Amino acid sequence: MRHSQSHVFPETGVDNTQAAVDKRLDPPSKFKAVLISLFRWLIPLGVILLGWQATSLFLASDNVPSVVEVFASLQTHLIHGDMLHHLVVTLLRVALSFCIAMFFGVMIGIVMGAFPRLNEAGDSLLVIALNVPALVTIILCYVWFGLVEAAAITAVAINKIPTVIVMVREGARVVDRDLLQVAQVFNVSPLRCFFKVYLPQLYPFIMASARSGLSLIWKVVLVVELLGRSDGVGFQLGTFFHFFDIASILAYTLAFAAIILVIEGLVMRPLDRYIARGNYNGGGPSDNHRYTGGL
Repeated sequence: MRHSQSHVFPETGVDNTQAAVDKRLDPPSKFKAVLISLFRWLIPLGVILLGWQATSLFLASDNVPSVVEVFASLQTHLIHGDMLHHLVVTLLRVALSFCIAMFFGVMIGIVMGAFPRLNEAGDSLLVIALNVPALVTIILCYVWFGLVEAAAITAVAINKIPTVIVMVREGARVVDRDLLQVAQVFNVSPLRCFFKVYLPQLYPFIMASARSGLSLIWKVVLVVELLGRSDGVGFQLGTFFHFFDIASILAYTLAFAAIILVIEGLVMRPLDRYIARGNYNGGGPSDNHRYTGGL
């Protein structure tokens, strides 16, 4: 049963809980908060860029191009080059590998967390999978399946799946069994119980595995493209390396980092906050970390 405390202001008769919610959702206040957050993010970035520019001027070396040179190279590749094509190709590989890895990782993690005997039997294999170098997996996939797109996607997904399994398995171990028993008492169907009672308790763990695994997938995809693909950001970085084009390497790195920051800011962080508030089952801001979906 949900309880909430609310008081009425004597002068206005307005519920202070609702007033607090309305104040938090006030558009000017939200816009101001966004600006403050943006400035806090830009200050460290500006310090890094200034330090980079100062270092470049001090060293005066072709191996350390200035910020101006890198941004000029970035503009050239965007306007006159094929940077957009390579970025899109890499992002598609990342998205496909991420979806495959999350699906199988979550399913296997739930099974291992729910059945102790299966967990004990597969724990040693999981430890091995976690510690096999990504380079070994990539090379084996290319040798076994050839230099094809399926091999690249498979190699990336295999490197991501064990990380998801570990995090989801730990979440499945700490699921509140009392809620499951309540669902059984009310004769809730197994499918509804899974999606309304069991799975919501795993959302924070799934979100944690998604954020940590996404950072891993970016890196593995670039290595996969460097070793066996003819397009993508990794392939381009390898080409620029052969010509010692440091400015182009940094330009592609900046473009890729910018896309990652956009995805993090527009997708991952809002989703993380949404799950942290416990709103994924229709609850409100006052129901933090509480299951509110009902049976």
